[in-house]
Amino acid sequence: MKTPADASSQIISVIVPAWNEARTLPATLAALAENRAAYELIVTDGGSLDGTADLARQQGARVLSGGLRQRAAQMNAGALRARGDVFLFLHADTLLAPTALDSVRAAAARGVAGGAFARRYASPSAWLAATCSLANWRGRLSGWFLGDQAIFARREVFERLGGFRDLDLFEDLDFARRMRRLGPTVLLQPAVV
Repeated sequence: MKTPADASSQIISVIVPAWNEARTLPATLAALAENRAAYELIVTDGGSLDGTADLARQQGARVLSGGLRQRAAQMNAGALRARGDVFLFLHADTLLAPTALDSVRAAAARGVAGGAFARRYASPSAWLAATCSLANWRGRLSGWFLGDQAIFARREVFERLGGFRDLDLFEDLDFARRMRRLGPTVLLQPAVV
């Protein structure tokens, strides 16, 4: 668990579902480590064969291995063992800004149910930029987020919703839509990549 000088601050549980992510996980964890806010790191490994679990342990993650290759089950397993007041679900190929966790903590302190980040791709593609603009517009207006936007929720909201439903696809959108019914949500900047 990374803790800053102010250990009294709210702890954020960063939960990363992973399966064969050895190529992308190091950059994701390096970007996360640039955040100064207190957090614990939980990587739920779905039976990787490429050293993902070892890489995560080397970066200080608590690794949960169960062979599950379903994001909803992996994220729920991580949340079940998390100690934080806020859960942030981070894809293994998504980069957070150095101020991201401070933004999450501030949003949770304002009483939002949860939210996500605006997103952008590390690509010059105009098409991808347009899809990000539409996703950001959708998130601001409707509170509908996808997992690659680093969805977060206060612990009590997550527990009240019963976590992610056992869906193979769009478990993230389903969760975001249900979360919005429990309280306000927010789309944070700067964007994740």
